[in-house]
Amino acid sequence: MSNLIPSGSLRRMLLPPTYGRHVTSATEFTILSVEVWASGLVVNIHLPSDDAPEPRLVLQDHFGTEYTLQESATVASRNLQVFAPSVPPGTRSLTVRSADDADGRLVVTFAVPLMSVPETQPDLEAAGRGSSTEADDESYQPDLRRPA
Repeated sequence: MSNLIPSGSLRRMLLPPTYGRHVTSATEFTILSVEVWASGLVVNIHLPSDDAPEPRLVLQDHFGTEYTLQESATVASRNLQVFAPSVPPGTRSLTVRSADDADGRLVVTFAVPLMSVPETQPDLEAAGRGSSTEADDESYQPDLRRPA
């Protein structure tokens, strides 16, 4: 399942304002979180049982960004759905809607904290730390892991 994780760094973890079970004609589910990665989004979903069908979701932001489902994986009662692209800088909200409902019923809306422009490697020489080599710049890789 590690190939399911988007590339780049984990930028934010969005938690819903409340946790509630969403019921559609096809399934029941609870959105636990949305991970904002540099290259995409991971929606973490709890299903009522191991054999419950996956929900069909649609993501929207106030810019009108088109989020496309890339992959989905279910292990026991947990479902992860990966969407691309990531949220653009300046995004204030992210809405999850159910595509299982004919009217695309609202599931949850997340407030997206202000995020800076995409991360760049710091210039150590300009920061007054002396000269740096290309090997030094590439040596630091953050160790980010998914919660169990």
